[in-house]
Parts: sequence; structure tokens; C-alpha cells
Amino acid sequence: MTGTQGTASTATGRTVARRTVVAAAGAVGLGAALVACGSDDPADSAAKTPADDGANGDSGSGGSGGQGEVLAKTADIPEGGGKVFEDKGVVVTQPTAGEFKAFSSVCTHSGCTVGSISNGTINCPCHGSQFDAANGSVKKGPATKPLPATAITVEGDSISLA
Repeated sequence: MTGTQGTASTATGRTVARRTVVAAAGAVGLGAALVACGSDDPADSAAKTPADDGANGDSGSGGSGGQGEVLAKTADIPEGGGKVFEDKGVVVTQPTAGEFKAFSSVCTHSGCTVGSISNGTINCPCHGSQFDAANGSVKKGPATKPLPATAITVEGDSISLA
């Protein structure tokens, strides 16, 4: 064996060990993977939310979400289900007839927007976390923290942010 096996020369004439080159390449790849998984950009989470199929969406009220703003009519929230208002950052559920609850629509696992409500759970499409539609607690991970409650008021047939 020669003394140069497993090394490479740089443009400056310095010798770099193969081990250093492989480690650097691995670090670059790991960094790229972490950046892709850990984005805090709201546009990224919107891209991860499935297309509106009529089960999600808004009430057409527009705006940027403020106190007292009507989110929906009570008839718009199905019993045992709910509706995601992505633009308001809230999900409203009706666990039992006439009982309305609201929670943050941002999954506590990695910040994706929850996508649907079915069979008594609020479901995140990114990694499969499920939250109880009655109290926001985690029913299935990987999330470990519940969805924070959001204050709403129900007056007549209107549901509003409190």
C-alpha cells in the first residue's frame, strides 16, 4: 500500500482524507433533511394540507380572523364531526348535539394544519396524529401534546370567535 491511498488533493495542494470527505457529504445531506422537515413557514404547512373536499374550509366570511367574527352557522358543523377554518387557525367540532368546541388547527407534532374530522377525531394528514374532537387530547401519536382550546361563542345559530 502506498501512503496516498484513501486521500485526495485539493486545489491548494492540501491532502484531505476520504473519511473527511464522506463525513462532510453526510453532514450536508443531514442538514438538508432537517431543513425540509422542520420548516416553520406557514406556506409549507398549507401545501401539506389536502385539497378542500367540502368537509373542510371556511364559511366564506373572509378576513384575517378577529374577535366576534362569525365563523359558521351551527348547521354547518356536523354532529360527531367538525370543520377546519385554516385561514383562522381554528377547528370547530360538535362532539354531541348542540355542544360546540374549538381548538387550534395547528398540529402540536410538527406544525401542519389538521385536515379532517371523522369518527370523533381531528386528524393531521402529515404524520397521522389524531386528537379527541371533544377535548383536543391526543388519541394517536406521534403528537404528544393536545390541541390548545380556542374560545368561541354560540349565539342563536352563529358560532363566533370569542
